[in-house]
Amino acid sequence: MTSRTKFRLHPARRGAAVRSRGHAIVPRFGTRGQPEESRASILRAAVAEFAEHGIAGARTDAIARAAHVNKALLYYYFKDKDALYEAVLDHVFSGLRARVMPVFESDLPPRQKILKYLGEYFDYIAANPRFPRVVQAEWMRAGGKGHVPMQRIAKEYFLPIFAKLVDVLRQGIEAGEFREVDPIDFVPSVVGIIIFYFSTAPLMKSLVKVDPLSEGRIRERRAFVLNFISAALFR
Repeated sequence: MTSRTKFRLHPARRGAAVRSRGHAIVPRFGTRGQPEESRASILRAAVAEFAEHGIAGARTDAIARAAHVNKALLYYYFKDKDALYEAVLDHVFSGLRARVMPVFESDLPPRQKILKYLGEYFDYIAANPRFPRVVQAEWMRAGGKGHVPMQRIAKEYFLPIFAKLVDVLRQGIEAGEFREVDPIDFVPSVVGIIIFYFSTAPLMKSLVKVDPLSEGRIRERRAFVLNFISAALFR
């Protein structure tokens, strides 16, 4: 063997690694050697598949194909489709929590804090318009006590945000800035006016012949949401 002998991979290992001259083997994307990139790619593909077909109709082979990984690797990170869906929910709601919690922890007065919260919430969903369709149908179906993962998601993400929002409402009411609204009515109304627009965007596009997700239309909808809720809440 000469010094110019080429390094050759076994056929089963091709695509998993490459040798660069003078360096060790470096894993390619989609292998266990790049767990963060592979996991993120699977989650992105899963969001699209769950949004289109729901958890019942979603196919793991389609998710693996879209993520450019094999099914064995998908199951290495997520033991089954239910575990993958739960991970998608964590991905969706941890992102929302990271976006809005700093607003609640700021020193802004109640009125500005509500407007900032609404803006951040809207912008997060606008940047991820598939998220409502990923979540909505399954949450409505999974209302029973037997759905332990859903109960965990609610406790870990929904309740902390709800508690912070209730506190801001209380402060604003006590300061005379807000109408006396019941959080049990107000909070679902806020969620609905933001989420419903994005969850119905594909249908609306076919009905009104206007792209609801175009940049200009999103900007108009954002302004409408803030004005509408301000008119309902502010004195």
